[in-house]
Amino acid sequence: MDAAPETAHRPFVGELLGRSDFAIIGEIVEPKSKVLDLGCGEGELLAWLAENKGVEGRGVELSPAKAQRAIARGVSVYQGDIDECLADYPDHAFDYVLLSQTLQETRQPLEVLRGMLRVGRHAVVAFPNFGHWSVRLSMLASGQAPKTRLFPYDWYDSPNIHFLTIEDFDALVRKEGWTVERCFYLSGRRRVTLFPNLTAEVAVYLVSGNRASPTIQES
Repeated sequence: MDAAPETAHRPFVGELLGRSDFAIIGEIVEPKSKVLDLGCGEGELLAWLAENKGVEGRGVELSPAKAQRAIARGVSVYQGDIDECLADYPDHAFDYVLLSQTLQETRQPLEVLRGMLRVGRHAVVAFPNFGHWSVRLSMLASGQAPKTRLFPYDWYDSPNIHFLTIEDFDALVRKEGWTVERCFYLSGRRRVTLFPNLTAEVAVYLVSGNRASPTIQES
């Protein structure tokens, strides 16, 4: 699936807190909205969104140490498991539910995504693309689990338990009848548009759960 041609005046995405996916999320989230950040780490993104966009933010983080540091930062954080915590929230409690580069670490990613679209009007999902050419080349050359800049771990200590590609996510969107409102494909700080399943390292999707419109609208 190829995205629309890149405009000449915007060849690169910037960085926010050292991450290009955070910059995209910071652009997507509307001011004064209610935000739930799953796997929020030390709360850096939520703190930035609160300060710069006036959002009402809450976070969920599995690590007690990271959750404590987020709380010390002034962020409202619940220490818990993403795979289990969404059942505690009512329908449509948030405008945006964020999941940035954590989907591949969840035990039940489909249930997490469904939960995100139940409790939020929009889901923002960023994930590393296992279909990137460097991952394919690593597996072809070594015959072993790939180790790349994108996936630097040995197979036995990797936090990643589901290895999805952009094509996999697009197929799931069609199967579930979700709508992709915007999507971005990144290689480092560069936004790519040609053959993203092969050339993009990270994908960022803005998804809604409107089952009446299962089309993918590319940004």
